[in-house]
Amino acid sequence: MPTTQPQKPPNQAGHQTMVGIIRNSTYADDIRVFVKSKRAAQRVLVQATKVLESDLKLRVNREKSVINPASVATLLGFGFYFTKTGVKIKATAKAFKRMKRRIKELTSRKWSVSMAYRIQQLNRYVRGWMGYFRLSQTPRKFSDLDEWFRRRMRQIRWKQWKRIRTRIAQLKRLGIRPDRAYQWGMSSRAYWRIAGSPVLTRALPNQYWVDIGLILFRDAWDRFQRP
Repeated sequence: MPTTQPQKPPNQAGHQTMVGIIRNSTYADDIRVFVKSKRAAQRVLVQATKVLESDLKLRVNREKSVINPASVATLLGFGFYFTKTGVKIKATAKAFKRMKRRIKELTSRKWSVSMAYRIQQLNRYVRGWMGYFRLSQTPRKFSDLDEWFRRRMRQIRWKQWKRIRTRIAQLKRLGIRPDRAYQWGMSSRAYWRIAGSPVLTRALPNQYWVDIGLILFRDAWDRFQRP
């Protein structure tokens, strides 16, 4: 839909164009208008362009003014998906990709910092990211994301234990049977594989990370949904 370089508040443009006709949302110099059909979209595009240019004296970028299905429309990292109960909001795949890249940086095994400092930096990022995307209606996706997130944290903890005797002792302390602790403590498997093993998952369950102060994506999302 029309992309403008406003000289007047953009909400004024959205209001004058759509009041009494359709619902609309405006932000900065980007406007997204949602209607029921392609024919209605074509009509509204012409109308909106006329109001913006003739009444508000704004310049409309026609190359960026397009008509697309809501399923592919995006706005500032947000997208939409359809369910039986209607249209819902999500973070775009591109936004997820950027976020996971940053989490990988903060959970890199090569970054030699204390767990406390790492968690502090992770919490700052998770709170900020989820604060921005709190309107997303994808709780299951955040739960799935947390599984990957915790696995990355488990491989960090495994590396921090370093020595075989330390790993065996820590596994036993965390409730793993002595024979199993010895078996896995002696393992030469790769960090990522160990991190996904039933033994380390049991030794470092979800509550373990909550207890040491790590904020997970689903928990952060749940907090933002509370009144």
